[in-house]
Amino acid sequence: MANPHDFHSPQPSYTRDELLRSSEGGYFGPGNAQLPAPPMLMMERISEISLDGGAFGKGHIVGELDIVPGHWFFDSHFRGDPMMPSSLGLDAMWQMIGYWLGWSGSPGKGRAIGVGEVECTGSITPDAQRVRYEVAMRQVRRGKLVLGIADGRVLADGTCVFMAKDMRVGLTKAAD
Repeated sequence: MANPHDFHSPQPSYTRDELLRSSEGGYFGPGNAQLPAPPMLMMERISEISLDGGAFGKGHIVGELDIVPGHWFFDSHFRGDPMMPSSLGLDAMWQMIGYWLGWSGSPGKGRAIGVGEVECTGSITPDAQRVRYEVAMRQVRRGKLVLGIADGRVLADGTCVFMAKDMRVGLTKAAD
């Protein structure tokens, strides 16, 4: 399995174009982590990413999504009462954990494994301007099994609308 750092030098932030290149595959090397393509790519940019930041000092990642009234999920979720499904916020944070694992040098494809606790405290409507996803890595296991465990929250225009604890993402390796 290819070492992600042989293909990519870690940066402290990423633009939409760079995230789109990741969704094409191969950004961290063949068979390694990649983001989903639009419309399932749930962020415009990664504004912060580190190995030692966050609430637990084990790494963090911050992603942002600019809200426009025409986003696909507003027309398909609760017609007449448009809102972004909370599940998309959870998926965005899982995406970011998998990206972080590849960015930090672990090989394999990211797969969401689970979440311990979820709390919804609000909603994201077409009136919002920006969604911010903040993820703090709690534990990282590297070895035969690569696993990232993190806590995160979703903010709409600075107000927390969603929290998740013990989100788990693993990296799988292709069969030989």
